[in-house]
Amino acid sequence: MTNQNIISTPKWLIVIAYSLVVIIWSTTPITIKWSSEGAGHLLGVSLRMMLGAIVSLLLVLVYYRKFPMHKTACKAYLAVAFTIFGGMLPVYWAAQYLSSGLISVIFGLSPIITGYLAWRFIHEQGLSRMKLFGAMGGLIGLLFIVIDDRQIRGDYLYGVCAVLLSVILHCSGAVWMKSINIDIPPLTLVSGGLLFSMPLFMMTYIIYAPPLPESIPYKAMWSIVYLGVVGSVIGFVCFYYLLRHLTASTVALITLITPVVALWIGYAFNSEL
Repeated sequence: MTNQNIISTPKWLIVIAYSLVVIIWSTTPITIKWSSEGAGHLLGVSLRMMLGAIVSLLLVLVYYRKFPMHKTACKAYLAVAFTIFGGMLPVYWAAQYLSSGLISVIFGLSPIITGYLAWRFIHEQGLSRMKLFGAMGGLIGLLFIVIDDRQIRGDYLYGVCAVLLSVILHCSGAVWMKSINIDIPPLTLVSGGLLFSMPLFMMTYIIYAPPLPESIPYKAMWSIVYLGVVGSVIGFVCFYYLLRHLTASTVALITLITPVVALWIGYAFNSEL
């Protein structure tokens, strides 16, 4: 995005969007864990994305009264769907074995991965040595806080690998979306991405065919509603709004802020150490 576009955008809108993403992403790991309790991770993520797709599509049709489906728009929706499906499904699976704080900490790798991919493929300015040193230092410090040698076992390591895969796919999708030159409102992008990702989530659910729960606990149900409306609609809209007006590596720096808040939330509300 050019400097002209960044300057013409009110800074207070960027600050608000950035703050909202920090808050929403800080609460997402713990609500992912809660949404899977009693419902299962596949049902939790599928219901979340279905709710988000319905809400976002209704908002697009009411507010814009049109839903672009030309070739470039579909390519953008596909990039968003790749980010949503690739970034969410491994995290939901890993939440069975990892604390919400550790999930957020691993996502702290995002600025480094995004910075490299943006420099390599869309020729954004790479991370400076100082930013790289700061990102690595902060991440290593947080890892020392949350890693417990007694927890390191097979499932734990598989969970870490799953979150690492999620980070790579999320960063790749964000850079892919950044490379597409299209002027579509962020809400429309999110709606299209959610709609395009729904067949993938449904197909995954059908393939693994987990049994439906007899009932969904209230905590899981309200977590799914929160993630579907706030996490999938408001959070993604703010994310793609920032991605339009800031560099991809700058947006990815959010993941260095969220672990601190997520660790406190996990300790205070889920007794995570």
